[in-house]
Amino acid sequence: MTSYDDVIMRTIIDLPPAHLEGLDAVCRRDQVSRAEVVRRAVARLLAEERPAAADEAFGLWRASRVDGLEYEHGLRAEWAAPCQEKRKRTRRR
Repeated sequence: MTSYDDVIMRTIIDLPPAHLEGLDAVCRRDQVSRAEVVRRAVARLLAEERPAAADEAFGLWRASRVDGLEYEHGLRAEWAAPCQEKRKRTRRR
């Protein structure tokens, strides 16, 4: 749980009266500050949003004419080429 010493930024938000009343009800129920309830709400929202970002990336290559595995092999070949060249120079000595 976040403590006061861990707080990095303060912010001011405007809430309609109905939201403020609901927020205060949660504070009383959980016996925590408004700031703590807002921190928990933001953490929950961010946790829910993370899978959505992963879903957007899934199937990214679907419309591509390039085969993903062939592309990967090409990249690895580029990485391996300098190492192979270095090995050849070392063996010549």
